[in-house]
Amino acid sequence: MSKRALKPGNMLYPLPAVLVSVRGKDGRSNLLTIAWCGTVCSDPPMVSVSIQKKRFSHALLKESGEFTVNLTTEEMARATDLCGVLSGRDVDKWEKAGLHEEAGKFVKAPSVMESPVNIECKVREVLELGSHDMFIGEVVAVSADEKYFDEKGRFAMDRCGLIAYSHGEYRALGELIGTYGFSVRKKG
Repeated sequence: MSKRALKPGNMLYPLPAVLVSVRGKDGRSNLLTIAWCGTVCSDPPMVSVSIQKKRFSHALLKESGEFTVNLTTEEMARATDLCGVLSGRDVDKWEKAGLHEEAGKFVKAPSVMESPVNIECKVREVLELGSHDMFIGEVVAVSADEKYFDEKGRFAMDRCGLIAYSHGEYRALGELIGTYGFSVRKKG
């Protein structure tokens, strides 16, 4: 096997494509598409979002200290992309994308009504890392759309049609190839 060297960079793909919603102290809200989002800790539950300092949402998040991570679906792909290429300085992304605000339960940042899962967070720490600041948020509430619960009352994430971002492309998630622990589970 032969491998070609590439310039150093972020090649950790695919990543979840999420919409981060924020509200500034002046009451104005905005949406930002983020692929650099991840789990940080399970107890207490924490996530991170990395945002370029020049982004409009960066300033709103810095002043408010609260944000909501909204998972995106195949049906939301066009709106997700739009919220990543337009600036909230110039356009109302909610209106342009055809998305609707829903009041947060524990934060002032709104949730995206069309999203199957909304994760409300309060900023615990900001790491200034260069082109991006990483906002580490403690999860204070999670809401999930009723239509994605199965007959046993469990949330069925696989029914959401979630999308991922991979090296400039939005992708639907593929077929199931295993579950946690399947490599060591006894057969039969």
